[in-house]
Amino acid sequence: MVLAELGGRISRALQEMTNATVIDEKVLTACLNEISRALFQADVQLKMVQTMCTNIKKIVNLEDLAAGHNKRRIIQQAVFNELCSMLDPGKPSFSPQKGKPSVIMFVGLQGSGKTTTCTKYAYHYQKKGFKPALICADTFRAGAFDQLKQNATKANIPFYGSYTETDPVKIAQEGLETFRAEKCDLIIVDTSGRHKQEAALFEEMRQVAAATSPDLVIFVMDGSIGQAAFDQAQAFKQSASVGAVIITKMDGHAKGGGALSAVAATKSPVIFIGTGEHIDEFETFETKPFVSRLLGMGDWAGFMDRIQEVVPMDQQPELIQKLTDGNFTLRLMYEQFQNIMSMGPLNQVMSMIPGFSSELMPKGREKESQAKIKKFMTMMDSMTSAELDSTNPKLFAEASRVMRVARGSGRSVRDVTEMLEEYKRLAKLWSKMKGLKIPKKGDMSAMARNMNAQHMSKVLPPQMLKQMGGLGGLQNLMKQFGGGGPKDMGK
Repeated sequence: MVLAELGGRISRALQEMTNATVIDEKVLTACLNEISRALFQADVQLKMVQTMCTNIKKIVNLEDLAAGHNKRRIIQQAVFNELCSMLDPGKPSFSPQKGKPSVIMFVGLQGSGKTTTCTKYAYHYQKKGFKPALICADTFRAGAFDQLKQNATKANIPFYGSYTETDPVKIAQEGLETFRAEKCDLIIVDTSGRHKQEAALFEEMRQVAAATSPDLVIFVMDGSIGQAAFDQAQAFKQSASVGAVIITKMDGHAKGGGALSAVAATKSPVIFIGTGEHIDEFETFETKPFVSRLLGMGDWAGFMDRIQEVVPMDQQPELIQKLTDGNFTLRLMYEQFQNIMSMGPLNQVMSMIPGFSSELMPKGREKESQAKIKKFMTMMDSMTSAELDSTNPKLFAEASRVMRVARGSGRSVRDVTEMLEEYKRLAKLWSKMKGLKIPKKGDMSAMARNMNAQHMSKVLPPQMLKQMGGLGGLQNLMKQFGGGGPKDMGK
């Protein structure tokens, strides 16, 4: 996605600064100029970028810094903080509670991806154990009910609508009665859109809202409009009591950064971003983890949350035990590849793992990386149980074993050797998890929260750790994440 390119450019600017022999005003200015160019190309407002650079220069006053201060670390932290400040969506919005009935109303202009987003939102919560339902109260657009019906059927989510009723208020009320009787705890109402903001649109939204008394009104906005997002978000917020925003089409538009920063400027809480057409191309938006991933530092707790979604609850304690006992086998690598492949779009998943996105999945080559993982798994299918469960690194020093696996999987000896090298690299990474405190209940995200700076410093690639200012810089950065929250990097 284009935001990954933005993150890559900012990371490279910080890396070039880190590689400089001496950090002086010239080096700092060059770094900030490159970051500014990257943000301009992402359509972020000129004034916001200028304010960010001014604030960073105030924080990083090179002349006033006493000897012994790690200037690289201070600059890196200042950039991180200012990016978070720029994208801070303001106060958190209403959050549905499982088992407690909630009504969520979606509004937005026609063509913003509203109906598709309704289904993505329902699917996201369905995976978390909610019982969602969809109501099509859009009687303005021909084919709206057909689209919602098709999406809901694919996701196995109950839906309600009518081909004959023209009153959206009546449809919304009947749908609510139906799904409340069925004990659904997340009822989502899709409303009509228009090609532009007009009185008729806002009046209809107010009527549907009055009839359904939604707990939350979500404004869905097309991310490709860039800085124009400010006016749209502001208008909907004032006219329709919008409590949260979802930005769509963030996968291929350079203006995505502009839309995100513009909405944040209205102090409207952005809760999700749509990163593709598929139902699972939908990301929770939280500022600090988002910026962390943007800068290539990953989102370890977010990754563990994804694993928790695909690994059955009763199997999680065993998986945690395997991951933290220091013995990373080929079978465990196979199982984790299976998990990763079922966790959603590969680019999203890999960006959560510190240092992984650039190593396992080069930019713009997601399909190639996915094919490589499948190829590795095919080769492991040709191994014996003893080989898959062995912790002996010298086991495959025998050429005959490598040749047998190559023949059995229809791959070359070179392919098998490449897979074994990847295994050694991952085994080295996971061996550093040894000694991590295991939560009593075996909770994956709780395990991530228990990671301290010492653990993270071992997991991160050396070059990235250097960019952060070593262990001390990482400790300070993790303190900024606040610790203790389910999406925080650690304590």
